[in-house]
Amino acid sequence: MTDAPAPLADPHLVYDPVAGDGPKDVVILGSTGSIGTQAIDLVLRNPDRFRVTALSAHGGRIALLAEQAHRLRVRTVAVAREDVAAALREALAARYGGGEPLPEILAGPDAATEVAASDCHTVLNGITGSIGLAPTLAALEAGRTLALANKESLIVGGPLVKALAGPGQIIPVDSEHAALFQALAAGTRADVRKLVVTASGGPFRGRTREQLAGVTVEDALAHPTWAMGPVITINSATLVNKGLEVIEAHLLYDIPFDRIEVVVHPQSYVHSMVEFTDGSTLAQATPPDMRGPIAIGLGWPERVPDAAPVFDWSKASTWEFFPLDNEAFPSVNVARHVGELAGTAPAVFNAANEECVEAFRSGALPYLGIMETVTRVVEEHGTPATGTSLTVSDVLEAETWARTRARELTVRTASAEARA
Repeated sequence: MTDAPAPLADPHLVYDPVAGDGPKDVVILGSTGSIGTQAIDLVLRNPDRFRVTALSAHGGRIALLAEQAHRLRVRTVAVAREDVAAALREALAARYGGGEPLPEILAGPDAATEVAASDCHTVLNGITGSIGLAPTLAALEAGRTLALANKESLIVGGPLVKALAGPGQIIPVDSEHAALFQALAAGTRADVRKLVVTASGGPFRGRTREQLAGVTVEDALAHPTWAMGPVITINSATLVNKGLEVIEAHLLYDIPFDRIEVVVHPQSYVHSMVEFTDGSTLAQATPPDMRGPIAIGLGWPERVPDAAPVFDWSKASTWEFFPLDNEAFPSVNVARHVGELAGTAPAVFNAANEECVEAFRSGALPYLGIMETVTRVVEEHGTPATGTSLTVSDVLEAETWARTRARELTVRTASAEARA
């Protein structure tokens, strides 16, 4: 283990691009989503610690974005959809007084990437999907601390991210990886025997593959413990999200795949565990709430008081752990496979899944068809482009092929069902 490359996320190393007194300047990408709105809540409760300088969003919730910008008094607001720039300007003008200057407005597909490289201490990347890769790379190249909630950018661009990131520059914000990050602070890398990533099991825990055949979109969106966006919620129902987290753990901590285990923990109190070579296992536990991991991402190495709720230890509770049913939920093993292939294989896996999730949401693909189609796309992809020669173009080309192929297979599935 001592000869392994340095991990991307190391709690023993602190990367401080802008040392000094006063609040940390923060850029929030994906501000109107689940991670972004909770991060803003944390910032507003801690104005002595954090100051938001820029926001970015896709553009589907303009009124909320304008409200956030006004309340935080940001310098810049970025929106990915150019067609809503005028509406955003009007919404901002309605919020700001006549004598108040409006923030700078950036619009277009590269807007988030531009603000990710702007002058700040920390960039919180809360964008959903692989479109977060360019902003991740921009933040790292600009020398910012990256609080990373956008796991897809690390998964699809692993070698590219690792080539740019300095020691301690990435702080993970996923609840599982924030948990591993904190538990790893208790020992050295040589002390680590295994990482244990917990999964709630989603809404279909305990069901057999046969029992999953007829589940609906509404069923898949009914997550028992977490309130998240629709794509992540469906990924949790298929456990694709857990497969992505296994790849992410490998990339963040340089632990081999055969030493990363997934266990089902329905209560979602223990967010992950580290097993050390002396037999000790350290678990990080809080009630399910993303504000705790967000506070770690923004505040590390300091902790933010009262960032998230705590347990009432005076009340009895039961915490359960079960093995993962890989037959009903094959996604974790498929993710391990593409993670070991590396190169463009993770990008193909992620892109095909994003397409299949949208097809499932629209009624064009059954629930079981998601992983059946993703697995076929991965198999057809074959040997991926790999090694240190991997480029952004390679990743984008692989994603484009995977999306196209997944759509083709989805149309065939829908046609076959219609004929039946």
